[in-house]
Amino acid sequence: MPTYTFNPIARIRSDYTSKFGIPRQSGLAGTQAEICFEPEYAIPDAVRGLSGFSHLWILWIFSESADKGWHPTVRPPRLGGNERVGVFASRSPFRPNPVGLSCVKLTGIEIRKGSGPVLHIQGADLMDGTPIIDIKPYIPYCDCHPEASEGFTGQRSFHRLEVFCPEKLLAKIPDTKRAGLLETLSQDPRPSYHCDPDRIYGMPYARWEVRFRVSGDSLTVISVE
Repeated sequence: MPTYTFNPIARIRSDYTSKFGIPRQSGLAGTQAEICFEPEYAIPDAVRGLSGFSHLWILWIFSESADKGWHPTVRPPRLGGNERVGVFASRSPFRPNPVGLSCVKLTGIEIRKGSGPVLHIQGADLMDGTPIIDIKPYIPYCDCHPEASEGFTGQRSFHRLEVFCPEKLLAKIPDTKRAGLLETLSQDPRPSYHCDPDRIYGMPYARWEVRFRVSGDSLTVISVE
């Protein structure tokens, strides 16, 4: 059986500097990010025509877990972390080939002096520095299937937390990053099986450490450092 080697064509620059807190799927938070090409692929001609598309598919590597091996069954967070399903019925990072797939919004293309094209995107669920192995345009007529069934993901309702952040703490975050942070917190970054209202969690976001606790359907930010 032949083997294949893939070289990263780009890396993402995002405000998620740790796996903790990253949205569980793309498009759930409107955070901004950049796709910066590796020198070999930083060629303006390579993105010619891409500006005509509003969304992109990104194929990337689960670099933080690529050396952890794979498992035939996994416990999806969507099922509370207790029920098992087959790895190919999930988007778990612990796969035979640790490849992730995300759909993001393309908000602009910049030709940056000295580094070539930079793609400005919104809604990425990728940690800063994640290697990207391919980019493809999202094509609505064939990629969108409104009649698609949801499998086990439709068995649990998706809910957002109400986020309370004192104004003096929110003021520490620049205006351009506040909405993305609040959206990320509203999705409940905790492991799905955690329910201790007294436990304090810390989530790195850009250059800040955001600490919070959750009680019921409310999340309260207690510090931003």
